[in-house]
Amino acid sequence: MTEEAGGRTGAVMAAIRQRLAAGRLAPGERLPSIRGFAATMGVSPSTVVEAYDRLAAEGLIRARPGSGFYVSGAVSPLALTEAEPRRERAIDPLWVSRQSLDAGPDMLKPGCGWLPAEWMPNTAIRRAVRGLAQAGEAVLTDYGATRGALSLRRHLVRRLAGEGIEAGADQLLLTASGTQAIDLIGRLLLRPGDTVIVDDPCYFNFQALLGVHAVRIVGVPYTPTGPDLQAFAAALAEHRPRLYVTNSALHNPTGATLAPQIAHRLLTLAAGHDLTIVEDDIFADLEPEPSPRLAALDGLARVIRIGSFSKTLSASIRCGYIAARPDWIEALVDLQVATSFGGPSPVAAELIAGTLADGSYRKHLEALRRRLSRARREATARLEPLGIKPWIVPRGGFTLWCRLPEEQDAAVLARAGLAEGLVLAPGNVFSVSQTASGLMRFNVAQMTDPRVYEGLTRAMARTQPAAALPSTPSP
Repeated sequence: MTEEAGGRTGAVMAAIRQRLAAGRLAPGERLPSIRGFAATMGVSPSTVVEAYDRLAAEGLIRARPGSGFYVSGAVSPLALTEAEPRRERAIDPLWVSRQSLDAGPDMLKPGCGWLPAEWMPNTAIRRAVRGLAQAGEAVLTDYGATRGALSLRRHLVRRLAGEGIEAGADQLLLTASGTQAIDLIGRLLLRPGDTVIVDDPCYFNFQALLGVHAVRIVGVPYTPTGPDLQAFAAALAEHRPRLYVTNSALHNPTGATLAPQIAHRLLTLAAGHDLTIVEDDIFADLEPEPSPRLAALDGLARVIRIGSFSKTLSASIRCGYIAARPDWIEALVDLQVATSFGGPSPVAAELIAGTLADGSYRKHLEALRRRLSRARREATARLEPLGIKPWIVPRGGFTLWCRLPEEQDAAVLARAGLAEGLVLAPGNVFSVSQTASGLMRFNVAQMTDPRVYEGLTRAMARTQPAAALPSTPSP
């Protein structure tokens, strides 16, 4: 459709909406005839047909074959307050997710868990979208195969081999997302009342998702080199957990990296207590240099590797994967068929495969790591005058786990941040033991706008009972 035709169609739609708003067309009333309204508007009948079809698709009007178009029944409009996130709800592991996902375009999101849209490989994605237009019809219309698109699974097999993980095609399953991957594993291996170990702090959605499975969650303190092994061993002996869910590369929220000696000791403890480990490797591509992987050291014997592409490619094109023992994969395939009737969208899988196969993706990652390194330095420097200091300086990634000034409570500050147009991530949403009230996770990629620091300064001034904070640091 040409730009001129689009403008004329829009004008016809606007004229009908105006009549509806003014009450000149009532529910159930027949719209003007196509030819008559075309003459009134000075457009072709085909333009009116297209406008009516679009309004029908929106539900404002409906077609009666052989009779014409009629105004739909009265529909209660969605109130703006219904569309906005509930800011007064308890600050729990779902609070940051809901605030971030539902935030309007004017909200700044230094607490969210993804990169800005302009940081993603949009040119490569658009190229893959154009290529998809030439794909077979089955890709555009059919259900996904039970294990997911073969093209993407082959790519993942080569990728895992590069990490020292020899995984055959029978050890890989594509899923709708990394979150769904954990959910499927929980359905397979957990029963209500089982115990699961997580890091303390850990990614807050681990807690939310495991809670759905009605299991007991036990947190083990996390250090700059991995979980506290003494506490981990004690938890194994006391609680006899079924699973341990963790990030090994660029831990979320701390940004820490698992040390080799900790990794080896973890696997020894797991073997001695028949513990299965779920290794979420979603931040792998953001590492400047590869770090130890439990799945590689273990050979996928008792470690299940999961991942997705939402952090470095697109959160809109959802697709995750599971690498595990063949017998577990077989059972997970059945679970995915039962709950989703097939693998992830073939469109999504082919788009990701096409983008990853593009040589520009490697260059995108190299540029992204450099950009994140600069953003990390800048964010650290601009937070320091506010008394906010990193727990550690991560090797890579976009998370910065920070200590607040002693008098600041992160949850109180997060609520104050909303009033300043900021979505923040307070520490206790990550902590099973609720011992992180003085910490906060920042996303350095979402902090390049000076308004982040201006709003944070004002929010801290309102929630700090002591003397006024220093003035907002300059860029």
